[in-house]
Amino acid sequence: MKTECLQANRQTLERAAALLRAGEVVAFPTETVYGLGACAEQAPAVARIFAAKNRPADNPLIVHVAHMEQVPALAKKWTGLADKLARAFWPGPLSLIVPAADAIQAIVTAGLDSVAIRMPSHPVALELIRLAGPLAAPSANTSGRPSPVQAAHVMEDMCGKIPLVLDGGTCTVGVESTVVDVRAAVPVILRPGDIIQEQIAAVCGGCEVAKGVFEPVAGKAASPGMLHRHYAPHGQATLVEASAHMVRTICDLYDQAEQAGLRTVILSSRRHAEAYGARQQIVCDAQGDMNHGLFTALREADARGYERILLEGRPRSGRGMAYMNRALRAAGFHTAE
Repeated sequence: MKTECLQANRQTLERAAALLRAGEVVAFPTETVYGLGACAEQAPAVARIFAAKNRPADNPLIVHVAHMEQVPALAKKWTGLADKLARAFWPGPLSLIVPAADAIQAIVTAGLDSVAIRMPSHPVALELIRLAGPLAAPSANTSGRPSPVQAAHVMEDMCGKIPLVLDGGTCTVGVESTVVDVRAAVPVILRPGDIIQEQIAAVCGGCEVAKGVFEPVAGKAASPGMLHRHYAPHGQATLVEASAHMVRTICDLYDQAEQAGLRTVILSSRRHAEAYGARQQIVCDAQGDMNHGLFTALREADARGYERILLEGRPRSGRGMAYMNRALRAAGFHTAE
């Protein structure tokens, strides 16, 4: 299959919508990462997502909407918490888990009785959904690889597998949406993102964090990104936990790896860049924060052929929660202190 990568405009959006309505799969930008979309009501089309990504069938998808009128066909019950959070943060990087409508395709929910729904804020994504209808869409990468924040990243993984990639520039957020279960009395974060725990608690009066955010999960999971290894580079990665001696530990691990003949790189922050001296590094927060640059840095480490990758840790709270969630999985939960 020939894969075209075209700048997003009115003509290419209409072409993408036509492909989606015909049962094809299209990659498109959101504010978080690039998504790999199919019309949510078309089970054979959704199956093409799983095939293109080599995605395990027990990993549920998020359904993306463009306006609230699309929600009743997807949700059996729209809870009070869902309504509060949607009013506060939609459109935006927040996915809400609610009871699934009976008509939802089982392949979308991985057989669960719940569904995650999100309204992205990226204008290209919103217009595409308006034209094609609700889209089931995970990140547009091979399953287990770092998520794509540029169209070029999508082409690395999806070229020859899908007909079209809409290029909408670099994603502004850089990590996937916050996923919150709003079926009970207190909202629970299943996957952290740009909308943080404190913001959700301010709206709802409280917010809990699922144990699986920082640990592997066994059995079925209600959110993408909980069960399987994700975001993994080709090189062996280690996450060094945040502490007063983190930089020293990273330097020691780097020197040991280099002495063993392994090409090594540090995924660093600007504040510590000078402390690493002449050691090879890729600065993750050059354009904002560590969340924004992590996936690009992991892909760059692969492109340069690094065999050992050392990631700086962050506090497991606030915006650091999303970074640590991704970094832990990128390292296969291999950590050092």
